[in-house]
Amino acid sequence: MQRLASLRLSALLLGVWSFLSAAPARALDHIDLRLPLLDTPFTIRLSELRDQRSLLSGASDLAQLDQATNGEVGRKLVKAFQTPLPLPVGAVAEQSLGSPLLDQVLLLLSALVAVEGVPQPIDGRQLAASLAASQAKGRLTLLEVLEALPGRSATVDLQKVVIAIDRVTAQQRQGAALVASLPPAGIRPSLREAGPLAVKRQQFAIPVRHRPHPLQVVTIQPATGANGRLVVISHGLWDDPESFEGWGRHLASHGYTVLLPRHPGSDSSQQQAMLSGRTPPPSPEDLRLRPMDVMAVIDAAAAGSLQLPAGLRTDSVVAMGQSYGATTVLQLAGARPSATLLRRFCSDVMNPARNLSWVLQCSFLSSANRAGLADPRIKAVVAVSPPMSLLFDQGAARAMNGRVLLVSGSRDWVVPSGPEALRPMAEEARSVGGGHRLVLARDGDHFNLRSTFAEGGGALRGLLLAWTDAAFAAGAAAAPGPNAPSLLPPDGWGDTEFPLVDITSSLATLPVGPNP
Repeated sequence: MQRLASLRLSALLLGVWSFLSAAPARALDHIDLRLPLLDTPFTIRLSELRDQRSLLSGASDLAQLDQATNGEVGRKLVKAFQTPLPLPVGAVAEQSLGSPLLDQVLLLLSALVAVEGVPQPIDGRQLAASLAASQAKGRLTLLEVLEALPGRSATVDLQKVVIAIDRVTAQQRQGAALVASLPPAGIRPSLREAGPLAVKRQQFAIPVRHRPHPLQVVTIQPATGANGRLVVISHGLWDDPESFEGWGRHLASHGYTVLLPRHPGSDSSQQQAMLSGRTPPPSPEDLRLRPMDVMAVIDAAAAGSLQLPAGLRTDSVVAMGQSYGATTVLQLAGARPSATLLRRFCSDVMNPARNLSWVLQCSFLSSANRAGLADPRIKAVVAVSPPMSLLFDQGAARAMNGRVLLVSGSRDWVVPSGPEALRPMAEEARSVGGGHRLVLARDGDHFNLRSTFAEGGGALRGLLLAWTDAAFAAGAAAAPGPNAPSLLPPDGWGDTEFPLVDITSSLATLPVGPNP
């Protein structure tokens, strides 16, 4: 099973590489379409899928079948290829080659489409530009994605396409309905606006025992007037601290000292090396090493190695993370990974809860049972879009030392809110309690809730500050428990671009069904 999971991840990553490193002699002009219940593929030209009239007047195998059925086949087929994919097209257009978003689009595509005849290296920016052209239309369809691909032909299993689209749509439906039915939080200027303190940024390298090379860490702190409180931020898979320095800048302007470690082996440089063939995909051992990175930078702060403000306390810390980084901070808060659900569900290709984050989670099969690395210094965490439905057993929250604010985007198709946030949090709320909170960001996807230094905090800045202020103010009462007081103020931490909705009170009424 371990080898199977590893091979599955490698195959998907190689699929990404085949798209990024192939060279467009010309774009696809036809596909071999595999229809449900039929073993024989039908050739069809992409131009015939533009509308029903094109198919009725075409000459391909499928066009002839459509003509023989008086257009019955074509009507359904054109609809399938012209249905908008549940992808954030605007973000696709804004991202360039090598971005996490484009890579995830290609991962999804590689699971649905087999491309033939792409023998030479290609400039992946051409593919990105082709996809970006759909921004003006406000949607991206399977047909437009296929037309952007290089090569001679492709094979598409229509049944897999329909199942994949329906599955992702269903996984977002419950979250979208919740944010539409509940009022978003209002906005308080004292939380949303930058604080009065000037901020400085520095970068250090610290020796650590668990890594062969020094660990890089970015520090963002008030130039003067620090409040003595420490926050650590963990970045996601194939990402960098730079994507979250806006969070750090906003918190530092309000007095907090912020540390952002770079996780070698799962950062952007590792991604580039992997795609060029110089290094393998991220190791399952990173599940253990990432929490150790965070603990090491807290240790360095306690030892006075990072030129941080005098009087900084390191015995009480708030940790934040996004995606893989969110999983990391959940581990530090006491959620213990387990291989139990991974063994049960990773090979279940038809499971309705299956999503892209399972690719990452299932790669942890060999390391999950050794990755329980709680740090009692972590008193509260913010976990934004964590892959977690398979990684943590139901009831894992009972042993947690830190309070959790979980944030999920209603349009996140990489870590969709249904299986990865609503279901696990509803199960924990019913069986454990603990005072944890769940906030949904309307129209948030997997990447638009981050913030660079120049952006100054992004959509979550008021929420992050409110939760951090409350966690430190609560002292010992910040610990999770059945009667734990709320750490989230009732209002004031919202956003205009991505309205934020606290749906915690609705968890008890959500249908959760069987695991996962």
